[in-house]
Amino acid sequence: MRHVFAGFAAALMVAGCVAEPERQVGPVIDPLATENACGADDLQGLVGQKASVLATMRFSQVVRVIKPGMAVTMDFSAARLNVEVDEAEVITRVSCG
Repeated sequence: MRHVFAGFAAALMVAGCVAEPERQVGPVIDPLATENACGADDLQGLVGQKASVLATMRFSQVVRVIKPGMAVTMDFSAARLNVEVDEAEVITRVSCG
């Protein structure tokens, strides 16, 4: 009987060491659904143009112009339009985030 109890206790200790599967916290976000939420696909024609062209445009979403060496927050917002420019103030990338 003593051996059975010792075996049962050992099994319980091992079972306590098994990790539970990770659980998702918060809503599930489909990356494909948010990929173009800001409309960046329609603005790819801006790549190669001077950043000054942005002043002549109206946007319905938040626009963030990112310059070389500029500190930016790491938060992701699918509806925010990011416009990256180089040292010569030429637009190099248009993306959501």
